[in-house]
Amino acid sequence: MARHKKGRPVSGWLVLDKPYELGSTQAVGKIRWLFQAKKAGHAGTLDPLATGVLPIALGEATKTVPYVTDGEKSYRFTVQWGTQTNTDDSEGTVVHSSDQRPDRASIEQLLPTFIGNIQQVPPAFSAIKIDGKRAYAEARAGKDVTLQARTIQVDSFDLVDCSDPDQAVFDVTCGKGTYIRAFARDMGQQLGCYGHVAALRRTFVEPFELSYCVTLHQLLALEGDFDALDALLISPLQAMEGFTEIRLSEDEARRVRLGNSLILRGRDAPLEESDVCAVYKGGLVAIGDIEMGQFQPRRVLAG
Repeated sequence: MARHKKGRPVSGWLVLDKPYELGSTQAVGKIRWLFQAKKAGHAGTLDPLATGVLPIALGEATKTVPYVTDGEKSYRFTVQWGTQTNTDDSEGTVVHSSDQRPDRASIEQLLPTFIGNIQQVPPAFSAIKIDGKRAYAEARAGKDVTLQARTIQVDSFDLVDCSDPDQAVFDVTCGKGTYIRAFARDMGQQLGCYGHVAALRRTFVEPFELSYCVTLHQLLALEGDFDALDALLISPLQAMEGFTEIRLSEDEARRVRLGNSLILRGRDAPLEESDVCAVYKGGLVAIGDIEMGQFQPRRVLAG
C-alpha cells in the first residue's frame, strides 16, 4: 500500500523575507515545519548571503511553482570595487585586486551593455550541473570549472548610488537564470578595477512584491497557531496573476477536477491559448491549454 505523507492539507503561497545566511532549502524546511504542510517548494533560489523575497508554495500551490519561477525578478545589490573573489561575493577568496576605482560616468556608460538579451557566464560557484555534478561542488574540490555563456533577459539596470568610491549600489530587473554575482564580476573586469557582490536583496518575484513578505521572526512567534499562520497564505490563483482565466460552474469544476476536457461556449471564448487558469468561486481548479475551443487541464488542484 502507498504511504501517505504526514502533515496538514494546507495550500497557498507564503512570501518569506529570507534572512541572511539561511539557504533557500533550509528556509523551505522551516516553513514546511511551521505549517506542518504535506509538501512545500520555492520559486527562485537565493544564495545564503542574500536576503529578501523568497516565495514558498505549500500543498497544492506547488503546482504553480514553475509559473512563478519563470517570472520577472528585481534585485538591489552593492558591488565592492577593488577585489574579485572566486565566489564573486564577500564569502570567497580574493583572486584579483586593483587600486583603481570607477567614476560615475564610467559606470553609467557601461550599464546599457547589460540590458536586453545578453550572454552571461554563470559563476563557478553555482548550482549548475556539469556531467551530473553541481558546479559549486567541483569548484570547492579545487577543480577548474568552465561554464558556457547563456542567454538571459535584463529589462533594466540602474545605478542607485556611488557616493562611496569603494562601492556602488544598483537596481536590476531581469528574467530567470540570471546571476547577480556575475554582473559584479563582469562590471569589475570591464571597468578595470575588479569587483564582487557585498550585499544582495531580492525585492520582487513576479507577482510578489516586498510588501507581501513576512519575516521568519514573525512566523516563529505564531508557532502552533495554525489559524494565524494560514491567514498569511496567498491563494494559488493570485500567483497566476496576468494569466487568462475561464470561469467554471460547479458541474464544470467537478468535471475538470476529474481530468476531463471542457468545451468553451460563448462568442468571446478563446479558441487557442496556453497556460489558462480554470477558476471556480475565486479558487484555482486547474491550469491547462485551450485547443480548438476546448479546455484541456494539465495541472489539476485538489478541491
